[in-house]
Amino acid sequence: MNNFGARELDVVVIGAGQAGLSAAYHLRRAGSEPDRDFVVLDHAPRPGGAWQFRWPSLTYGKVHGMHSLPGMELTDADDSRPSSEVIGAYFAAYERRFGLRVHRPVEVSAVRQGEGGRLLVETLEGAYAPRALINATGTWDRPFWPRYPGQETFRGRQLHTADYPGPEEFAGLRVVVVGGGASGTQHLMEIAEVAAATYWVTRRPPVFHEGPFGQEQGRAAVAMVEERVRRGLPPQSVVSVTGLPLNDTVRRAREQGVLDRLPMFERITKDGVAWADGRTAEADVILWATGFRPAVDHLAPLRLREPGGGIRVEDTRAVRDPRVHLVGYGPSASTVGANRAGRAAIRSVGRLLDRVPA
Repeated sequence: MNNFGARELDVVVIGAGQAGLSAAYHLRRAGSEPDRDFVVLDHAPRPGGAWQFRWPSLTYGKVHGMHSLPGMELTDADDSRPSSEVIGAYFAAYERRFGLRVHRPVEVSAVRQGEGGRLLVETLEGAYAPRALINATGTWDRPFWPRYPGQETFRGRQLHTADYPGPEEFAGLRVVVVGGGASGTQHLMEIAEVAAATYWVTRRPPVFHEGPFGQEQGRAAVAMVEERVRRGLPPQSVVSVTGLPLNDTVRRAREQGVLDRLPMFERITKDGVAWADGRTAEADVILWATGFRPAVDHLAPLRLREPGGGIRVEDTRAVRDPRVHLVGYGPSASTVGANRAGRAAIRSVGRLLDRVPA
């Protein structure tokens, strides 16, 4: 692919969430200048990464495990404010403090092989030809919608966590919440306070863990996700293998029967859902809290995927093209993992470029 008209620089960072900002910070610390040596592209309209799209009822006090960005702590946050506002303001202040000059909104349409050993990053505002790419696009833009027989016949409303507006819109309605993760339980507990009826449906029985989640458990969970990524399998989220924390709010919901879990239904009807044993439940809404998949479709021209369906990654490098680094992918999808991956990626990029100190 010809690089004609593309701007040549060392590194392009795609995404300005936790992982992308961490990578940009470490590039600056290594002596690289934004808009000269590297550029950060973000398709979101404003700072905040995926946090800016979170529902208003997810206050900062309800956020599980938010880790500060490197070099600047998030302090004195009001737990009662929406997390989208708190973290959005924090990310904006971080970008200003370190002069990261994020380009937004910029949509990356494709990344291809360029000429002269460079990649070619195509956007609606022009092309870039970097020597290395740091992909930090996360998962928010790829909500996963399972398919079930009869889904198209349902006369009610179907929506995903990505579109969840908060509990108020479900007042007086019958709601089926599908998904056994943290988002599903949070949605369910909120909606149960205002809905006429709720049903919680999961593929597997949920696992609740007592007490603090320590470093040993965290390392074990990350290791499980890392193993899948090394084998080129689609990554699970770290949260999906850690279980659900059993706090006071969850205990109360269990005592009240809100978290009485049902197995997955067999099909969807025009009026609700139906199980193989003949049971049915009438519903006005089906809320799919079924997670997300990595947003990496723009990397398809590089053919990085393995037969198992995932991108095989060692440290942060894509095995099929070591110029491409994935941060916030698989084991680095948590906020603390994203910080570490950003730092590791810059060390590796430095060795590739023989310029940025490792």
